[in-house]
Amino acid sequence: MPSRYYDGVVLGRSLGALVCAAVLARRDFRVLWLGQGQKPQTYRYGERLLSRRTFTLLVGSSPVFRRVLQELAQTPQFRRRTHALDPMFTMVFPDRRVEVPPDMELFAREVDREFPEVRQLVDELYTTIAHVNAAADAAFERDAVFPPGTLWERFETGRIVYSLPFTGGDRSQDLLGKFPRGHAFRDLVTVPAQFATHLAIPAEQLPAFALSRLHGAWTRGISALPESEQELSNFLIERIEAHGGMCDPNGKVHRLVVRRGALAGVLEEGADEPVGAGALISDQFGEALAALSDGEGVTKAARRDWPRLSVEGGRFVTSIVVRRALIPAPLGSIAFVLPRTEGRRDPRRPVVRLECLDPMLFPDPAKSARDEMLLVAEILLPARGTLTLLEAREAVLATLREAFPFLDEHLVCVDSPHDGLPLYDYTSGTRREIDRIHLTGASQHPEPMESLWRVDRAGYLDIGAEPVRGPIPGTYLVGKTVLPALGQEGEVLAASSVARILTRKDRARQRMRHQMWSRVETP
Repeated sequence: MPSRYYDGVVLGRSLGALVCAAVLARRDFRVLWLGQGQKPQTYRYGERLLSRRTFTLLVGSSPVFRRVLQELAQTPQFRRRTHALDPMFTMVFPDRRVEVPPDMELFAREVDREFPEVRQLVDELYTTIAHVNAAADAAFERDAVFPPGTLWERFETGRIVYSLPFTGGDRSQDLLGKFPRGHAFRDLVTVPAQFATHLAIPAEQLPAFALSRLHGAWTRGISALPESEQELSNFLIERIEAHGGMCDPNGKVHRLVVRRGALAGVLEEGADEPVGAGALISDQFGEALAALSDGEGVTKAARRDWPRLSVEGGRFVTSIVVRRALIPAPLGSIAFVLPRTEGRRDPRRPVVRLECLDPMLFPDPAKSARDEMLLVAEILLPARGTLTLLEAREAVLATLREAFPFLDEHLVCVDSPHDGLPLYDYTSGTRREIDRIHLTGASQHPEPMESLWRVDRAGYLDIGAEPVRGPIPGTYLVGKTVLPALGQEGEVLAASSVARILTRKDRARQRMRHQMWSRVETP
């Protein structure tokens, strides 16, 4: 018999894993959360802050995330931590800059000034998107399983999603079909959605429901955290521990213990005996879980019917520390930089998602932080394309040089954790290459990029891929491969779904949840 037992062992630093662990701990489950070898968002060069991921809290306006905060009784506390972005994002075209403010009247003026020729089409588009998002909000407010698995779940969830637009016979609807091909406003809609989804397909090919939902996430008000993803992770870890859960960011499971065809426990790295587990919740994809058990316990149905997913690209991230004088005040915290094109887009001049982080807002800022800003640049790098991993860093800089002609004069240092190349240090006026051994919290070898997925056959409502129940009985998935089309919202929906499944399996905790439920939240 194991000396330790947990109702749920949760693996991964992702939003879905942390949300699921926090909700289960709140419901009085004995929870163990492990980082599973995944690294935090930030690392350092000396005292200077660098980032291995971009992060925008796009799920903040979603009813499923608000429902989680209400159950954790943390809505006021979380609201105090965040601030609204204005503008929500900026589109930097080669010949213009377009801001998207939260005030719809100001946005209408922006459209009148920059895109007067399609003003009527823009009004029609946002009327449609508002209709889709209102219906989706009403559906996602309900506590249900997405995507459903059992017969009862399909009946229950089917009643909720029955009236959702673009999910029945009209799934092939083209939201932007009336806009002229190649028009700049198409980019304003599709580029942010492309960076928000976990699918490796052009945004024009996204299901109309997913495109509406993703663009709505960017345009319905964005709340930002001063310390970015790191602050959200710390907030959720605090909630897990406050309700009795155990957290080990550096912990990792290297084998699943399967008995009688179902999960019985996990064996952590460095441990002599396994930990008993009633359930394993992971943000990895199904095949990774099967690999942890060496294929033992995988059901016949999973072997026969499991969805086929392939990695078709990744998010290549570059940290660029610059002097503050480079950043124009109207740029805002988030920008999408589009390169100049002559007809077809040059893959060596990629579109860049740019996030500005103030190192003064993070713990232990360097003395130089008052005069510097951290630009975190992300591009979507295809697995098979003309742009290679070793060329990606220079491609990012080339696109940014077009938008910021004085970039080189303000560079302090440049690094990417994904290409394995040395850090570029410009503090002396010329470029010096610093070996990665001198970076704190970073690997000396190339770190894998966050994957972008292609699904051979579209799943639930064309937005799903893998089921929330894993290939081994007792395992569950809450990662980016469950509802990949919806991005962050898909992760939180999967986390809420798994929490619902586990709670309904335990009737005693289900009764306790009803007894302790209160509509009055405490900070």
